[in-house]
Amino acid sequence: MPHQPLERRFDEPFLAFTDPDGLSLALVGVPGAESEPIWTGLRHIPEEHAIRGFQGVALLVERSEPTAAILQDVLGFKDAGRAGSVRRFRANSAIGGVVDLHEAQGFLSGQLGRGSVHHVAFRAPDDATQAEMASRLITDHHQHVTHQLDRKYFRSVYFREPGGILFEIATDDPGFTVDEAVEALGHDLKLPRFLESQRDEIAAALPELHALAQAN
Repeated sequence: MPHQPLERRFDEPFLAFTDPDGLSLALVGVPGAESEPIWTGLRHIPEEHAIRGFQGVALLVERSEPTAAILQDVLGFKDAGRAGSVRRFRANSAIGGVVDLHEAQGFLSGQLGRGSVHHVAFRAPDDATQAEMASRLITDHHQHVTHQLDRKYFRSVYFREPGGILFEIATDDPGFTVDEAVEALGHDLKLPRFLESQRDEIAAALPELHALAQAN
């Protein structure tokens, strides 16, 4: 697959490429990631080259400060520095704990469809914490936050941060084992109740997937 030249961002090796749907992605070398579990189903990929998880997400905004305020004051991120026009924020997570804010002017807003991401989800351990976060968004940051929506596996609220990107805050509970055992996860198509009536349509549109066995 074609890719951009290897470079370093925030002192990490960074290899950017575009997936078949036009989504901008990158492979990032993260110190300590080798301790994360790997998937062993693709036998032709050596263990040392296996992907260990999502590093984080990059957001394109005209002004980083309003979004940065919400990341720090509500979502628990800390300022991790700047590289050119990019500001980095980190949460207390080795994997999936990075948000990069790319400041740019005059860009076109994203549209739903191939090559785009619908929203970015953040975690709350329970309903009480989620409600506190929503209250802070409304009171301190003047955001419009939806009422809580039951997604069967978690409960969510949504808002558009100052840059216009849709953010979700989802509870950890009840979790994905609410309707199947851990060892069965990923084998069958599971849907929240509000989508069950569309099961046949959704299943027909999905590509064929093959279950992989996870190591350690």
